[in-house]
Amino acid sequence: MNFVFPLPQSAVPIAGSNALFPVRRIYCVGRNYAEHAKEMGFDARELPFFFCKPADAAVPVLPGTVGKIAFPPRTENLQHEIELVVAIGKAGGNIPVDQANAHVFGYAVGLDMTRRDLQFALRDKGRPWELGKAFDESAPISTLYPLSETGIIDKGGIWLKVNGQERQNSDIAKLIWSVPEIISNLSEYFMLAPGDLIFTGTPEGVGKVQKGDVLVGGIAGLGELSIEFV
Repeated sequence: MNFVFPLPQSAVPIAGSNALFPVRRIYCVGRNYAEHAKEMGFDARELPFFFCKPADAAVPVLPGTVGKIAFPPRTENLQHEIELVVAIGKAGGNIPVDQANAHVFGYAVGLDMTRRDLQFALRDKGRPWELGKAFDESAPISTLYPLSETGIIDKGGIWLKVNGQERQNSDIAKLIWSVPEIISNLSEYFMLAPGDLIFTGTPEGVGKVQKGDVLVGGIAGLGELSIEFV
């Protein structure tokens, strides 16, 4: 079978391997740290809720390099959200919580970049968030570390600096909904499959970035992710 144009395929490098992890879908969890929920104006524990980014929003950044990201148009308030990313390696639907970790291929550091002004304007009108969340290059991601090397990650520092100044600093253990709970709940709505990425939510301290800013974020055991807006 021939295609009328080349089929695009986003892929993330895997630590210690020449193989690549092909990205099928990107799911994101909203307001999954209590302090971040508060800074967004919410204080009650909610059931997990999700939104999506296109697969080609993923921008892989190799260790020791700085990814160059084009500053997106039509925003005056671009904000950073550092997140633990979970890569799915085994298909499943209606996955029990106690079996969810068996579906994890590995983990990475990710940034859910957000045009906050557009997101809030759309939210206030009861409209979808895509213009605020699902734009080009809105999901920078580090090298992927296989579960077989890291073990299950359910705690560890998560942090972000902008131009060397600390903005976000928390711990994975403070996730409102744990990774197994996220996977289980999401799989009630979608059949998860190898190639899916789940951005698990960001801690407090989100803030505005501008063209020329350098962002460096990391998670204990997963290294760092560095990008610059150009």
